[in-house]
Amino acid sequence: MSLIERFSAVLDRLRLRPGPALVAVSGGLDSVVLLDLLRQVADRTGLELVVAHADHGIASVSGEVAGRVEALAREFGLRAVVGRLALGPDASETTARTARHRWLEQTRKELAARYIFLAHHAEDQAETVLMRLLRGSGPAGLAGMAVRRGPLVRPLLPFNRSTLLGYARARGLSWWEDPANRDSRHLRSWLRHELFPLLVARLPDVERRLRDAGRHARADRSAWSRALMSWPGLDYRPEKRGGSVAWRALSALPRPVGVALALALLRRAGAPASPTRLRGALGTLAALESGATADLGRGWRLELAFGRLRVLPPGVTVPEAVPLAGRKGETAWGAWRVRWTPEAAPTTQPRDGPTAWFIPGSLTLRSWKEGDRVAPLGGRGRRLAVRCFQDARVPSSARRHWPMLEGDGELAWIPGVCRSNRLVPDAGAPAVRVDVEPRG
Repeated sequence: MSLIERFSAVLDRLRLRPGPALVAVSGGLDSVVLLDLLRQVADRTGLELVVAHADHGIASVSGEVAGRVEALAREFGLRAVVGRLALGPDASETTARTARHRWLEQTRKELAARYIFLAHHAEDQAETVLMRLLRGSGPAGLAGMAVRRGPLVRPLLPFNRSTLLGYARARGLSWWEDPANRDSRHLRSWLRHELFPLLVARLPDVERRLRDAGRHARADRSAWSRALMSWPGLDYRPEKRGGSVAWRALSALPRPVGVALALALLRRAGAPASPTRLRGALGTLAALESGATADLGRGWRLELAFGRLRVLPPGVTVPEAVPLAGRKGETAWGAWRVRWTPEAAPTTQPRDGPTAWFIPGSLTLRSWKEGDRVAPLGGRGRRLAVRCFQDARVPSSARRHWPMLEGDGELAWIPGVCRSNRLVPDAGAPAVRVDVEPRG
């Protein structure tokens, strides 16, 4: 079976959806081969390829390489985008990788692309496993890179570099070597050009052994992921950003088992999964009350709220206040979608539903404020909004990003939590219907 046939089989198993897709092209052998392979299957897969090149600005020839990548894209009839990162000659390997991935993800969002194709191959996988082992990674980290993780797709992982080289020569492809790939200051370059040749001389099948170790680790990680979803009493709940489990059930397990399941929770959420840091976070929360949080690194946190352990992604910016202008309209407000339209008021309104009717007038969507009070529909007096959140079991981490509707300077509605007795129209009277729902 030819490489293009084997490559097509990999893509078929991934079941990728058609549409725009970035191809990260450094100009080296691996990425040029990846681009050529994807170009040949683009019509069949429906992928609309865009060449993405990150000019790190580290090597003096980086601008020249960027120009060559742009020329290659034109030759293939494809659009190219180049990110000028200007990192300088002293930038570390980690700095370059972080900046490159940040730029790729930003570009993906700007172009509404579903995927970012990366050119890592089998030897890269073996190097990754060894590098993580040397850095003290836990068993799950030794699983190496996944063929698909979120928007990142690495369809060359099953193939070794000699196969890619043979393909490139047979196709008459041209490529350029990045000088940084041979700079021994970078750990991966040192492993590839200095340590690996010594290991291969002593253990000729060391790359296969490392790939096997990664395969065993991936199987182990998959098993814990399945256990997370089916463990009795754990009640795993996926969420749009993060996930949660029953705290009492998790904390009652033997500590190694609880930590392994919590690590699976972090991985499914895409959070950093350091066993050492996680054990510290779990220990911190065990001694605190509901509403407490513990840091996981890179802006991620664990939260203990209403008997559940939640994984919280890096903080989302609280949206600005938005007036509901015009007779009808629709707007996205943070993670919520809000629609308003004229409609006669019903006889009764639910106090905790996602829909409410208001006397026409000035309505503004805003975030929660300290000291907010609401006069519950059908109740007496006014209550602190935070008490209403607590009754509705809304975690404290979600309250800053929860929509609130204000009218005539008073809090009139906390969607899904509490309808106020303010601005309530008479049954059948002209009214403004407002619907608030999480964005899917």
